[in-house]
Amino acid sequence: MRRRILLQAAPAMLAAPRLASAQTSARTLRFVPQGNLANIDPIWTTTVIARNHALMVYDTLFGLGHDYQPRPQMAAGHEVSSDGLTHTITLRPDLRFHDGEPVRAQDCIASVARWSKRDVLGQRLNALLEEMRATADNKFDIVLKKPWPGLAWALGKPSANLCAIMPERVAKTDPFQQITEYVGSGPFRFRASQWVPGSLAAYERSAHYVPRDEPADFLAGGKQVHFDRVEWRIMPDAATAAAALQNNEVDWWETPLADLLPLLRKNRDIAVEVVNSAGALGMLRFNHLHPPFDRPEIRRAVFPAIDQKSFMQAALGEDAALWQVPAGAFTPGTPLANEAGLEALTGPRDLDAAKRALRAAGYDGRKVVLLVPSDFPTLNAMAEVAADTLKRIGFNVDAQVMDWGTLVQRRAKKEPPEQGGWNIFVTTWEGLDVSVPGSHQPLRGNGTEGWFGWASSPRREALREAWFEAPDQAAEKRIAEQMQALVWEEAPFVPLGLLRPPMAYRRSLTGIVTGGPAVFWSVRRG
Repeated sequence: MRRRILLQAAPAMLAAPRLASAQTSARTLRFVPQGNLANIDPIWTTTVIARNHALMVYDTLFGLGHDYQPRPQMAAGHEVSSDGLTHTITLRPDLRFHDGEPVRAQDCIASVARWSKRDVLGQRLNALLEEMRATADNKFDIVLKKPWPGLAWALGKPSANLCAIMPERVAKTDPFQQITEYVGSGPFRFRASQWVPGSLAAYERSAHYVPRDEPADFLAGGKQVHFDRVEWRIMPDAATAAAALQNNEVDWWETPLADLLPLLRKNRDIAVEVVNSAGALGMLRFNHLHPPFDRPEIRRAVFPAIDQKSFMQAALGEDAALWQVPAGAFTPGTPLANEAGLEALTGPRDLDAAKRALRAAGYDGRKVVLLVPSDFPTLNAMAEVAADTLKRIGFNVDAQVMDWGTLVQRRAKKEPPEQGGWNIFVTTWEGLDVSVPGSHQPLRGNGTEGWFGWASSPRREALREAWFEAPDQAAEKRIAEQMQALVWEEAPFVPLGLLRPPMAYRRSLTGIVTGGPAVFWSVRRG
């Protein structure tokens, strides 16, 4: 199945009416995000758009540099005891929240505690934790039961559940409930009163933020802000977003539709570049709690029908520089990517074999609810391919279309599909997250405590723990191969390929940080 071609809409785009806000101040950066900012609690949700929001509003104790190694960020210093059990973190003296209150050790302890209940590596901290204790207003200890050299990396990783430091009163919110107060200590202050979900999210430079006195280094270093205001303008319609970019009514479009890239590249004032080189792994995620995908033999029946190239072409077009197949359980091109059992997706595609496997598994024809995001072009395109593929091998597919914000709320429901739940959806995971077992949420097998889909697998959990204890990379690779072999046997998800979607922005912007998500420090106009 091929996504519909929108190039025919080009004349209409060029003639589209200008947005009323075209005269916005030059001190305002106008950004079109990948979708609707429906929920903005980076602990409650795993959406990339909420993480991107969190990187603006909150700061982190550590930040990753371009080499993906942790650097002190809010921390002024980090000491580890000789036995490896006590991590002492001292805060910088100039840290303040957006309400003017100083950041204290107790704020950090409460924030780390909340994060540790939901994040995939935070849960490891929770299991290893002996205690966290404030030893001064600006200093605290994290005491472990056994050494964990990767703690600083976990606290600074820019993944779905960001370890965002919040005021203690906010961080004490139940991690399974959404926060209602949005106060951080990051470079931007969120203007909650101006937030219109589905339309606008506004941010202003924080008067209380003092950047580190050193050059910016990806998500670490001095986060210098050169705009007084950043506006996220939600534009689900690709033609509208493309017209706004060409008419200089917006400055930056995070996820331009692949069909429109040739048109945008013809405009000398627009740059089209891959900013996030780590990419994102596309995947089909099953709900393991309810029939029919509570049975591995039915999940496995899908593999022979999956054509990864078709999913990638639907999402990003014919340009193979923007995607990579084959893709297994780990991010292609990273050290732990391997070929163990990969023939499950690289062998000849066989719809008849999938049909036979589905019949042999005893599928009873019950309805399968597939969640389809209407306003997220890449995921929408892949969901359409998924729906077609599942129908062709015999599933009774009920493709329910909704905006991404609604889908995010819906996928958290554990009720059966007939009571508002779901069976399957398509998503992507940041390449950095799924490059190693420790931070790979979809590989977890911790059941109802895990990521949406709630897969259970004692064997995958045991291998994950073994990876943490691996003495060298050779041992890590052997464990990764065993984990990937289990993916074909237990089918917690189906890898669909690695996406490297480009971003499009006005050439008047300089200083865009590359290597990861869209961030708004270092960027300036002119």
